[in-house]
Amino acid sequence: MIAQLHQQMGLDKPLAVQLATFFWGLLKGNLGFDVVSQRPVADIIFEQLPYTIDLIIVSILWPVAIAVPLGCYSAMKRNSVIDQIVGVMAVATIAIPSFVMAVYALLIFAVTLHWLPAIGAGEGFSDSLVHLILPAFAIGIGWIGYISRLVRASMLEILGENHVRMARSFGISEWRIVSRYALPLAILPTVTIIGVGIAWLLSSAVFIEVVFARPGIGALIVKAVNTRNYAIVIGAVLVTTVLTVVATTVSDLIAASIDPRTREKI
Repeated sequence: MIAQLHQQMGLDKPLAVQLATFFWGLLKGNLGFDVVSQRPVADIIFEQLPYTIDLIIVSILWPVAIAVPLGCYSAMKRNSVIDQIVGVMAVATIAIPSFVMAVYALLIFAVTLHWLPAIGAGEGFSDSLVHLILPAFAIGIGWIGYISRLVRASMLEILGENHVRMARSFGISEWRIVSRYALPLAILPTVTIIGVGIAWLLSSAVFIEVVFARPGIGALIVKAVNTRNYAIVIGAVLVTTVLTVVATTVSDLIAASIDPRTREKI
C-alpha cells in the first residue's frame, strides 16, 4: 500500500525528477493530486477560495467606507475633543487581535443576543451576507483605526501644502478643498496599504474561518496541516502567495492612475 502511494505521488523517482515534474505541473496549472480524496489539489482549493475572497473583500470595504471619512473629519478638527476620542478608539481597535475580537463577537452577538448566526457560510446571497457580518467585523475592525490614522496624517500634510493655501486664498470652501484637492491625494497611502495588507488579511482569515467554522482556504490549510496532507498545504500556500502578489500589483497600478507622480516611479 505504501509503495503504491509512493509510486502514485512520484516519490519513487529521484529528487531532481520530482522537482522538475512539480514545476512543470505548475506551469500547466497543475498543483498536484490529493491521494486522500483522490481529486486534483487545484479543484479542492478553488472550491474553497471564493469563500475566503468574499470574506476579504467585505473585510476591506466596510472599514474603508468608515475610516476614510473619519480620518478626514479628524484632520479637519485637529486637536479637538472629537479628534482625541477618535485617536483613542483607533489605537484600541488596532491593539485588539482579530481572533480575540472574533471570540467576543461570537459570544456577544451570536451566543448571548442571538442576533447573528454563529457558524457556517449560509446558503443563497442574503443568507451568505448575514453569515459574513461577524467574521468581517472581527477582521475589519482593526483596519478602521489603522486607515483612519493614516488618512488623518496624510490629510494634515496635504492641507498644509501651498496649493491648498492658494485655494483658501481664493475663497474656496473648506469642504470643497478637502473633497476635491486633498482627499484624492490623502487616500493614496490607503490604496497602497490595502494591497500590502492582503497578506495580513489572508493570515487573519485562517483564525476567523476556524472560529466561525466557515469554509475557506484558511480552514482548508488548518485541516490539511492537522492531517499532514502536504499536497494541499503546498498548493494553498502557493495560491495565497499569488493572490498577495496580484493584489499588491493592482494597488500600485490604482495608485499610479490616481497620482501621476507615482506613475513615473513605476
